Amino acid sequence: MHPESYRDFLFLHYMVLSWQIVRFQLKETFAIAYGNYTYREALIITLQKNESKGYGECTSIDYYHISLVDFEVILSKIKSQIEKQSIIHPTDFYAFLLQLDLPSFLRSALDCAYWDLFGKLEKKPFLELNKIDFTNLPESSITISVDTVENQIKKIEKSAWTKFKVKCNHFDEMDITKLLQLEKSLALDSNGSFTKENCYWLENNEVVSKFAYLEQPMKPGSDNYKVLHTNKFANWMADEDCQSLSVLKKLQPHYRSINIKLVKCGGLTPAMEMIAIAKELNYKIMMGCMTESTIGISAGAALAPFCDYADLDGANLIANDIAKGSQIINGKINLSENHGLGIRIN
Repeated sequence: MHPESYRDFLFLHYMVLSWQIVRFQLKETFAIAYGNYTYREALIITLQKNESKGYGECTSIDYYHISLVDFEVILSKIKSQIEKQSIIHPTDFYAFLLQLDLPSFLRSALDCAYWDLFGKLEKKPFLELNKIDFTNLPESSITISVDTVENQIKKIEKSAWTKFKVKCNHFDEMDITKLLQLEKSLALDSNGSFTKENCYWLENNEVVSKFAYLEQPMKPGSDNYKVLHTNKFANWMADEDCQSLSVLKKLQPHYRSINIKLVKCGGLTPAMEMIAIAKELNYKIMMGCMTESTIGISAGAALAPFCDYADLDGANLIANDIAKGSQIINGKINLSENHGLGIRIN
């Protein structure tokens, strides 16, 4: 067989894996308890079969110790194994990914890219493939970065969004009181900056029930969460404390709500299983995101119909988005009904 014909044969029968690292400039400094950020770097995965391309994304997050350069090394090692895979159902492809023992962020990008590709090959949207009723969707919050409470309130009052997640990096009773005086739908995210004493004050103060939820109040690990109680006034939501379905039962007495992010749990496939089990355990569920482009947001948004809350503002925070797909407009989730996850690169 002629070399060019052989390459054509391979292209017709196998997938092609490629990737690139993209730097996304943020519209404004993103300030949280972990630090201040002016840009994010993301690894964009492409899986191609014939003319169809599926896309996935994972972001470099320093406090999760994510190195995209390390991921590139891993991809170079497993590229041939992935490309030799025939087109199978995404759940079977995910079982194959598990055998590769990949970090959850990288596994998520590959899983999402494969779902996008599979749907495009089948000429069906992800929603149809999974028989998802998307008539009822939560509204997404927009993140208000760490700042003086006066500046945060100004941003909230000027915004066209109706739900807000306010970041803080320390406990301040006066700031909390000022926020709760607003006639707005607010959530509080301290990114682990509160103490046990702060949490005791919050969960025993009735006015705190006005917050939609209070996310990851203390640093993950060390069983810090055990001082939290679900039968108090605060609707505690686990973020870093909840990275897989294996912890759901032990967190049950302490957290009413969980924040599911695809990169934390490993992709769309495990997220669907995690959602099903969380519902059985009566958790409230939020579909969250990192600061990522429309590629990552389109994947997360596809599971929003299962959720009580959404925090899918990531693509709205970057200035140089590279993709089209599902959109979040002033909090309204507009799901793409195109094949796969509906993602295309600009």
